[in-house]
Amino acid sequence: MRNDSLDARLTEFCEVRHALTAPRTTVIGVNGPQGCGKSTLVSVLVERLAAKGLKAVAVSIDDFYLTRSEQQALAARHPGNRALEHRGYPGTHDVELGVMTLDSLLGRRPTEIPRYDKSAHAGRGDRAPRQSWPIVDAVDVVLFEGWMLGFRPLEDARSLPEDLKVPNDSLHRYAAWTDRLDAMVALVAPSLEQIVAWRVDAERARREGGQATLSDDEVRDYIERFLPAYRAWSSTVHADVRLSVAANRYLNDRTVSTGST
Repeated sequence: MRNDSLDARLTEFCEVRHALTAPRTTVIGVNGPQGCGKSTLVSVLVERLAAKGLKAVAVSIDDFYLTRSEQQALAARHPGNRALEHRGYPGTHDVELGVMTLDSLLGRRPTEIPRYDKSAHAGRGDRAPRQSWPIVDAVDVVLFEGWMLGFRPLEDARSLPEDLKVPNDSLHRYAAWTDRLDAMVALVAPSLEQIVAWRVDAERARREGGQATLSDDEVRDYIERFLPAYRAWSSTVHADVRLSVAANRYLNDRTVSTGST
């Protein structure tokens, strides 16, 4: 996903946003589909901001997933709902844990950053032990990334597939996250099919690295469950900067926009 010119411009964007909120910590959201390279992008921005004298930390919504036992209990309450069977959809996160973490960072206090172990339980995942969570001191910028960050519920849910109605209602609670954002960067995939390919590639890379992961068939089954979510809610994201991502995960500099959409 490297594009040095665009990386520099996004770094400048973060700097400007921080100047508007300083001395308060600035929270910048990064929305983008699974596997598109959000984590790589925010890692680059953390390094570039450090070179500018700003301390930044990357936080993922994935680290606020419910524990394995909580997720299993959620699935049991909604038997047959493919959207809630496994982690990922609205409703499968501990929203309050996310709020407490963001508020601690906004208060410039030493903060434990939760971690989620996606390799646990043969790739189904579980929250990592608390003793493994990193602690960060006061930071200037929080880069908060997630595939569904900024999704907003549809007020008229009658057109939604049945499995998406509970997640749509759950999205009201996620306003507690979006309300804490000072700006949003949105990354746009070339197609839904590409999202599936990216996620399969990511799982293969983890498997080659020796981690316990899902098989290709299992990850396709898993990620294809999210395609209705993109159709339902992607257009509800309000972004200050919107960028397209090519199939090779390279950010397309020609589609930068800075208006809220």
